[in-house]
Amino acid sequence: MTTISSARAVYVLARAVDYLGTAVFLGGLVFLALVWPAGAAVRSARRLVVIGWFLGMIGTVTAIGLQGVWATDRPMADVLSADLLGQVLDLRFGQVWFAKALLWVLAGVVLADLLARKENAARSVPWRVGAGAVGLGLLRATGMTGHIAEAGGTWWAQLADLVHQCAISVWIGGLVMLLLGVLPRRQPDELHTVVPRYSRFAMFSVLAIVSTGALLGWQVLGGIDPLTTTDYGRLLLIKVGLLGVVLAAAFASKTWVDRRLDLAVARDGDVRTVRPFVFSVAAETVVVIFVLIAASLLVTASPGR
Repeated sequence: MTTISSARAVYVLARAVDYLGTAVFLGGLVFLALVWPAGAAVRSARRLVVIGWFLGMIGTVTAIGLQGVWATDRPMADVLSADLLGQVLDLRFGQVWFAKALLWVLAGVVLADLLARKENAARSVPWRVGAGAVGLGLLRATGMTGHIAEAGGTWWAQLADLVHQCAISVWIGGLVMLLLGVLPRRQPDELHTVVPRYSRFAMFSVLAIVSTGALLGWQVLGGIDPLTTTDYGRLLLIKVGLLGVVLAAAFASKTWVDRRLDLAVARDGDVRTVRPFVFSVAAETVVVIFVLIAASLLVTASPGR
Protein backbone atom coordinates (compact mmCIF):
# COMPACT_ATOMS: atom_id res chain seq x y z
CA MET A 1 0.00 0.00 0.00
CA THR A 2 1.42 3.39 -0.99
CA THR A 3 1.83 6.24 1.47
CA ILE A 4 -0.99 8.25 -0.06
CA SER A 5 -3.44 5.33 -0.07
CA SER A 6 -2.62 4.36 3.52
CA ALA A 7 -2.93 8.00 4.61
CA ARG A 8 -6.29 8.22 2.86
CA ALA A 9 -7.49 5.04 4.59
CA VAL A 10 -6.53 6.36 8.03
CA TYR A 11 -7.99 9.77 7.19
CA VAL A 12 -11.28 8.12 6.18
CA LEU A 13 -11.24 6.25 9.50
CA ALA A 14 -10.66 9.51 11.39
CA ARG A 15 -13.58 11.15 9.58
CA ALA A 16 -15.80 8.15 10.34
CA VAL A 17 -14.84 8.36 14.02
CA ASP A 18 -15.61 12.08 13.95
CA TYR A 19 -19.00 11.50 12.29
CA LEU A 20 -19.92 8.76 14.76
CA GLY A 21 -18.75 10.72 17.79
CA THR A 22 -20.59 13.84 16.67
CA ALA A 23 -23.81 11.91 16.08
CA VAL A 24 -23.65 10.01 19.37
CA PHE A 25 -22.77 13.14 21.36
CA LEU A 26 -25.15 15.66 19.79
CA GLY A 27 -27.93 13.16 19.15
CA GLY A 28 -27.50 11.90 22.69
CA LEU A 29 -27.83 15.42 24.09
CA VAL A 30 -31.00 16.01 22.05
CA PHE A 31 -32.36 12.68 23.26
CA LEU A 32 -31.70 13.55 26.91
CA ALA A 33 -33.01 17.10 26.56
CA LEU A 34 -36.19 16.46 24.59
CA VAL A 35 -36.99 12.75 24.72
CA TRP A 36 -35.70 11.35 28.01
CA PRO A 37 -34.57 14.04 30.50
CA ALA A 38 -34.67 11.52 33.34
CA GLY A 39 -32.03 9.55 31.45
CA ALA A 40 -29.44 12.16 32.41
CA ALA A 41 -29.44 10.49 35.82
CA VAL A 42 -28.79 7.05 34.27
CA ARG A 43 -25.11 6.06 34.23
CA SER A 44 -25.23 4.18 30.91
CA ALA A 45 -26.81 7.18 29.16
CA ARG A 46 -24.21 9.58 30.54
CA ARG A 47 -21.45 7.17 29.54
CA LEU A 48 -22.67 7.22 25.94
CA VAL A 49 -22.45 10.99 25.58
CA VAL A 50 -19.00 10.96 27.20
CA ILE A 51 -17.85 8.34 24.67
CA GLY A 52 -19.37 10.43 21.87
CA TRP A 53 -17.45 13.50 23.06
CA PHE A 54 -14.14 11.64 23.16
CA LEU A 55 -14.68 10.12 19.71
CA GLY A 56 -15.60 13.50 18.24
CA MET A 57 -12.60 15.26 19.75
CA ILE A 58 -10.16 12.50 18.74
CA GLY A 59 -11.57 12.31 15.22
CA THR A 60 -11.34 16.07 14.75
CA VAL A 61 -7.80 16.50 16.07
CA THR A 62 -6.35 13.52 14.22
CA ALA A 63 -8.05 14.52 10.97
CA ILE A 64 -6.11 17.81 10.95
CA GLY A 65 -2.73 16.09 10.81
CA LEU A 66 -3.93 13.26 8.57
CA GLN A 67 -5.31 15.74 6.04
CA GLY A 68 -1.80 17.17 5.71
CA VAL A 69 -0.16 13.76 5.31
CA TRP A 70 -2.71 12.68 2.71
CA ALA A 71 -2.60 15.94 0.72
CA THR A 72 1.21 16.18 0.63
CA ASP A 73 1.99 12.46 0.27
CA ARG A 74 4.30 12.57 3.27
CA PRO A 75 5.07 9.60 5.55
CA MET A 76 2.56 8.78 8.29
CA ALA A 77 5.31 9.48 10.83
CA ASP A 78 5.00 13.18 9.92
CA VAL A 79 1.39 13.39 11.11
CA LEU A 80 2.49 15.32 14.22
CA SER A 81 5.21 17.32 12.48
CA ALA A 82 5.07 20.97 13.53
CA ASP A 83 6.00 22.00 10.00
CA LEU A 84 3.17 19.97 8.46
CA LEU A 85 0.61 21.09 11.03
CA GLY A 86 1.63 24.69 10.38
CA GLN A 87 1.00 24.21 6.67
CA VAL A 88 -2.42 22.68 7.32
CA LEU A 89 -3.40 25.47 9.72
CA ASP A 90 -2.58 28.01 7.02
CA LEU A 91 -5.29 26.46 4.85
CA ARG A 92 -9.04 26.93 5.18
CA PHE A 93 -9.51 23.29 6.20
CA GLY A 94 -7.00 23.59 9.03
CA GLN A 95 -8.45 26.86 10.29
CA VAL A 96 -12.02 25.55 10.26
CA TRP A 97 -11.11 22.28 11.92
CA PHE A 98 -8.96 24.00 14.53
CA ALA A 99 -12.02 26.11 15.35
CA LYS A 100 -14.01 22.88 15.45
CA ALA A 101 -11.54 21.43 17.97
CA LEU A 102 -12.10 24.51 20.14
CA LEU A 103 -15.84 23.96 19.83
CA TRP A 104 -15.30 20.44 21.16
CA VAL A 105 -13.65 22.04 24.19
CA LEU A 106 -16.78 24.15 24.69
CA ALA A 107 -18.84 21.01 24.21
CA GLY A 108 -16.84 19.53 27.07
CA VAL A 109 -18.09 22.35 29.30
CA VAL A 110 -21.68 21.57 28.27
CA LEU A 111 -21.04 17.90 29.01
CA ALA A 112 -19.45 18.63 32.39
CA ASP A 113 -22.54 20.60 33.44
CA LEU A 114 -24.77 17.71 32.37
CA LEU A 115 -22.67 15.23 34.36
CA ALA A 116 -22.79 17.48 37.42
CA ARG A 117 -26.46 18.49 37.41
CA LYS A 118 -27.90 15.52 35.49
CA GLU A 119 -31.67 15.86 34.93
CA ASN A 120 -31.75 19.44 36.20
CA ALA A 121 -29.34 20.40 33.43
CA ALA A 122 -31.22 18.43 30.76
CA ARG A 123 -34.43 20.28 31.65
CA SER A 124 -32.76 23.68 31.95
CA VAL A 125 -33.49 26.15 29.14
CA PRO A 126 -30.08 27.90 29.39
CA TRP A 127 -28.30 24.52 29.18
CA ARG A 128 -30.38 23.53 26.16
CA VAL A 129 -29.63 26.83 24.43
CA GLY A 130 -25.91 26.46 25.11
CA ALA A 131 -25.86 22.85 23.96
CA GLY A 132 -27.79 23.76 20.83
CA ALA A 133 -25.44 26.63 19.96
CA VAL A 134 -22.33 24.48 20.37
CA GLY A 135 -23.94 21.63 18.44
CA LEU A 136 -24.87 23.82 15.50
CA GLY A 137 -21.35 25.23 15.50
CA LEU A 138 -19.83 21.75 15.32
CA LEU A 139 -22.10 20.69 12.47
CA ARG A 140 -21.60 23.92 10.55
CA ALA A 141 -17.82 23.61 10.87
CA THR A 142 -18.01 20.15 9.32
CA GLY A 143 -20.11 21.49 6.44
CA MET A 144 -17.74 24.39 5.79
CA THR A 145 -15.12 22.00 4.41
CA GLY A 146 -17.48 19.69 2.54
CA HIS A 147 -18.14 19.42 -1.20
CA ILE A 148 -21.07 21.85 -1.02
CA ALA A 149 -18.91 24.61 0.46
CA GLU A 150 -15.96 23.83 -1.83
CA ALA A 151 -18.20 24.15 -4.87
CA GLY A 152 -19.48 27.53 -3.69
CA GLY A 153 -22.93 26.16 -2.95
CA THR A 154 -25.87 28.52 -2.65
CA TRP A 155 -27.19 29.55 0.74
CA TRP A 156 -30.07 27.09 0.47
CA ALA A 157 -27.66 24.24 -0.32
CA GLN A 158 -25.56 25.06 2.73
CA LEU A 159 -28.72 25.31 4.85
CA ALA A 160 -29.85 21.94 3.49
CA ASP A 161 -26.43 20.52 4.40
CA LEU A 162 -26.80 21.77 7.98
CA VAL A 163 -30.33 20.34 8.26
CA HIS A 164 -29.05 17.05 6.80
CA GLN A 165 -26.32 16.81 9.43
CA CYS A 166 -28.69 17.78 12.26
CA ALA A 167 -31.20 15.13 11.23
CA ILE A 168 -28.50 12.46 10.96
CA SER A 169 -27.20 13.29 14.45
CA VAL A 170 -30.67 13.24 16.00
CA TRP A 171 -31.49 9.92 14.33
CA ILE A 172 -28.22 8.08 14.95
CA GLY A 173 -27.57 9.45 18.42
CA GLY A 174 -31.13 8.61 19.37
CA LEU A 175 -30.77 5.07 18.03
CA VAL A 176 -27.63 4.48 20.09
CA MET A 177 -29.22 5.97 23.20
CA LEU A 178 -32.36 3.89 22.70
CA LEU A 179 -30.43 0.66 22.07
CA LEU A 180 -27.85 0.97 24.84
CA GLY A 181 -29.52 3.31 27.31
CA VAL A 182 -33.28 2.71 27.34
CA LEU A 183 -34.02 -0.81 26.10
CA PRO A 184 -31.65 -2.74 28.41
CA ARG A 185 -33.58 -1.32 31.39
CA ARG A 186 -36.97 -2.59 30.11
CA GLN A 187 -38.82 -0.19 32.40
CA PRO A 188 -42.52 -0.15 31.39
CA ASP A 189 -43.01 3.55 32.09
CA GLU A 190 -39.91 4.44 30.05
CA LEU A 191 -40.98 2.20 27.17
CA HIS A 192 -44.42 3.80 27.23
CA THR A 193 -43.17 7.40 27.04
CA VAL A 194 -39.68 7.35 25.55
CA VAL A 195 -40.12 4.94 22.63
CA PRO A 196 -43.11 6.69 20.96
CA ARG A 197 -41.54 10.10 21.55
CA TYR A 198 -38.28 9.08 19.88
CA SER A 199 -40.20 7.33 17.09
CA ARG A 200 -41.73 10.69 16.14
CA PHE A 201 -38.34 12.40 16.21
CA ALA A 202 -36.89 9.61 14.07
CA MET A 203 -39.69 9.88 11.51
CA PHE A 204 -39.13 13.61 10.96
CA SER A 205 -35.36 13.08 10.94
CA VAL A 206 -35.60 10.44 8.22
CA LEU A 207 -37.83 12.68 6.10
CA ALA A 208 -35.29 15.50 6.48
CA ILE A 209 -32.37 13.20 5.63
CA VAL A 210 -33.99 11.86 2.47
CA SER A 211 -35.23 15.22 1.17
CA THR A 212 -32.05 17.19 1.89
CA GLY A 213 -29.88 14.30 0.71
CA ALA A 214 -31.61 14.33 -2.67
CA LEU A 215 -31.10 18.10 -2.98
CA LEU A 216 -27.44 17.89 -1.99
CA GLY A 217 -26.75 14.98 -4.32
CA TRP A 218 -28.21 16.93 -7.23
CA GLN A 219 -26.25 20.05 -6.24
CA VAL A 220 -22.93 18.18 -6.15
CA LEU A 221 -23.37 15.91 -9.18
CA GLY A 222 -25.53 18.16 -11.34
CA GLY A 223 -27.48 15.29 -12.87
CA ILE A 224 -28.21 11.56 -12.91
CA ASP A 225 -25.50 10.31 -15.28
CA PRO A 226 -22.60 10.93 -12.84
CA LEU A 227 -24.20 8.42 -10.46
CA THR A 228 -22.91 5.60 -12.64
CA THR A 229 -20.01 7.24 -14.46
CA THR A 230 -17.99 8.59 -11.50
CA ASP A 231 -16.48 7.00 -8.40
CA TYR A 232 -18.26 9.61 -6.30
CA GLY A 233 -21.60 8.73 -7.84
CA ARG A 234 -21.08 5.01 -7.30
CA LEU A 235 -20.12 5.59 -3.67
CA LEU A 236 -23.24 7.71 -3.29
CA LEU A 237 -25.35 4.86 -4.69
CA ILE A 238 -23.80 2.48 -2.16
CA LYS A 239 -24.63 4.93 0.61
CA VAL A 240 -28.22 5.23 -0.65
CA GLY A 241 -28.50 1.44 -0.82
CA LEU A 242 -27.30 1.09 2.77
CA LEU A 243 -29.71 3.82 3.80
CA GLY A 244 -32.50 1.80 2.18
CA VAL A 245 -31.57 -1.17 4.38
CA VAL A 246 -31.64 1.08 7.44
CA LEU A 247 -35.05 2.42 6.46
CA ALA A 248 -36.37 -1.14 6.13
CA ALA A 249 -35.21 -1.87 9.67
CA ALA A 250 -36.68 1.45 10.81
CA PHE A 251 -40.02 0.47 9.28
CA ALA A 252 -39.91 -2.80 11.25
CA SER A 253 -39.21 -0.79 14.41
CA LYS A 254 -42.10 1.58 13.70
CA THR A 255 -44.43 -1.35 13.06
CA TRP A 256 -43.49 -2.88 16.41
CA VAL A 257 -44.10 0.42 18.20
CA ASP A 258 -47.55 0.74 16.61
CA ARG A 259 -48.61 -2.86 17.21
CA ARG A 260 -46.68 -4.31 20.15
CA LEU A 261 -45.56 -1.48 22.43
CA ASP A 262 -48.73 -1.49 24.54
CA LEU A 263 -48.40 -5.26 25.01
CA ALA A 264 -44.77 -4.88 26.05
CA VAL A 265 -45.75 -2.24 28.61
CA ALA A 266 -48.61 -4.41 29.92
CA ARG A 267 -46.15 -7.30 30.36
CA ASP A 268 -43.70 -5.11 32.29
CA GLY A 269 -41.10 -5.06 29.53
CA ASP A 270 -41.14 -8.83 28.97
CA VAL A 271 -37.89 -9.87 27.23
CA ARG A 272 -39.51 -11.98 24.52
CA THR A 273 -42.00 -9.25 23.67
CA VAL A 274 -39.36 -6.53 23.43
CA ARG A 275 -36.72 -8.69 21.68
CA PRO A 276 -37.92 -8.10 18.06
CA PHE A 277 -37.76 -4.35 18.63
CA VAL A 278 -34.27 -4.63 20.10
CA PHE A 279 -33.13 -6.63 17.06
CA SER A 280 -34.53 -4.11 14.57
CA VAL A 281 -33.00 -1.15 16.42
CA ALA A 282 -29.67 -3.00 16.62
CA ALA A 283 -29.82 -3.71 12.87
CA GLU A 284 -30.48 -0.02 12.18
CA THR A 285 -27.53 0.98 14.33
CA VAL A 286 -25.07 -1.48 12.78
CA VAL A 287 -25.95 -0.59 9.18
CA VAL A 288 -25.83 3.13 10.03
CA ILE A 289 -22.15 2.69 10.93
CA PHE A 290 -21.51 1.49 7.37
CA VAL A 291 -23.46 4.51 6.09
CA LEU A 292 -21.07 6.74 8.05
CA ILE A 293 -18.08 4.93 6.53
CA ALA A 294 -19.54 5.52 3.06
CA ALA A 295 -20.02 9.19 3.94
CA SER A 296 -16.37 9.36 5.04
CA LEU A 297 -15.25 7.88 1.71
CA LEU A 298 -17.33 10.48 -0.12
CA VAL A 299 -15.38 13.22 1.67
CA THR A 300 -12.17 12.08 -0.03
CA ALA A 301 -13.75 11.40 -3.43
CA SER A 302 -13.92 13.99 -6.21
CA PRO A 303 -17.48 14.54 -7.52
CA GLY A 304 -16.09 14.88 -11.04
CA ARG A 305 -14.22 11.56 -11.06
